[in-house]
Amino acid sequence: MILSTEALFTAALGLQSPWQVKHVELDTAKHRIDFDVQCNAKRLSCPHCGHADQGVHDRISKSWRHLDFFQYEAWLHADVPRVDCTACGKTTLVPVPWAREGSGFTLLFEALALSLCKELPVAQAAQQLRVQAHRLWRRIGHYVKEARAKDDMSQVRHIGIDETSVKKGQNYITVVHDLQAKRLLFATPGRDHQTVLDFTQDLQAHGGKPEQIEHVCMDMSGAFLKGAKQAMPEAAICYDRFHVAALAGQAMDEVRSAEFKADAKTVTQALGELEPKARRSLTWAMRTHHERWSQRHMQAMYVLQRTHLKAARAWRMKTALRQVYEAAAQAQSEEVAKTGLKQWISWASRSRLEPFKRLANTLKTHWDGVVAGMLQARTNAYVEAMNGLLQQAKRAARGFRNTENFIAIAYLRMSKLVHLPANPFEAAKPRSQRLIMRCV
Repeated sequence: MILSTEALFTAALGLQSPWQVKHVELDTAKHRIDFDVQCNAKRLSCPHCGHADQGVHDRISKSWRHLDFFQYEAWLHADVPRVDCTACGKTTLVPVPWAREGSGFTLLFEALALSLCKELPVAQAAQQLRVQAHRLWRRIGHYVKEARAKDDMSQVRHIGIDETSVKKGQNYITVVHDLQAKRLLFATPGRDHQTVLDFTQDLQAHGGKPEQIEHVCMDMSGAFLKGAKQAMPEAAICYDRFHVAALAGQAMDEVRSAEFKADAKTVTQALGELEPKARRSLTWAMRTHHERWSQRHMQAMYVLQRTHLKAARAWRMKTALRQVYEAAAQAQSEEVAKTGLKQWISWASRSRLEPFKRLANTLKTHWDGVVAGMLQARTNAYVEAMNGLLQQAKRAARGFRNTENFIAIAYLRMSKLVHLPANPFEAAKPRSQRLIMRCV
């Protein structure tokens, strides 16, 4: 089969009558290829009311950036007709099949841009595509909004609520994840109880029901607790065990830091037999599980536990709390969980270590949720991991211009939206020997 160059590119671009490529111009010096597309029809249906056989009023010249042709930047140009409708009385621009209304990019180019932004910082994706970053942000916002409008949340039963920072200072967003599907459901500025109420409204807008939420995993935020009780009164609330472990770690660090600064001479004497490298590794060893210790870490911790330092007691208390959680999870017994936690709280309350006394009071205040968190296998570990990835993406992109962009990229990367444009670069099929096209 022998095709003209214009007919070949008409087929390659997927154009159908009355649209066709009329001229192709390759300029190697300017590193670009331009396709002039023409609409041959004299009469068209009205885009506004659908009335058929309406006359063309005039044509407006427009251009769109397309996927690169080999190493050349590709552009589509067309004189787009406007239809003068006798039925509705409106003069309306005919939509083109290769681009959405108002966009300077083709649909395939936008699909490629979204695919790149899922994996790369937006600024880097813009650099590779040779466009300005703010143009990609607009596309992300548009397609994410469209895809979320079609998102289905009717099967959501177990959620995790957390907060993450957007910028330095008290600038946060609240994020809600589906712990079963492992995807981001909702993100909104702020971290008060209203953010949880806003989530339930969004849930209902996407086919979900607040009364169907069975389990809410979160940290010990009073605001989140208030919102959850108001919006999802039937849900069981549990406090993430990793969050409790983090609070114990913070209490231990506070004790160690205060002691090492206020009584440095006593600490030096107590750890005198440690070599300098082992002493410097002590802080990391105290924060880390023993399975990750090296020989130097084991030496440092062995010496520490033979001293009467407050830091040694603090480490034992932190480790004991972890063991209480492990025993409760293994036994899956509420009695074991309550007994172990009660004994630990009693020990911490009598420890004369203020950070641990405060932690004991916190655990008593949130007793039911803490016990539930000890027995539930569901945690916010996934939520915490995703927050870490968000922060990495933010640093790699040198920060986001505004909170809306931050939330949009979060949805794009972590919501598993199924109604986004597919990557246009699919694997090619084997070449057929029956049909060979030659350009003339």
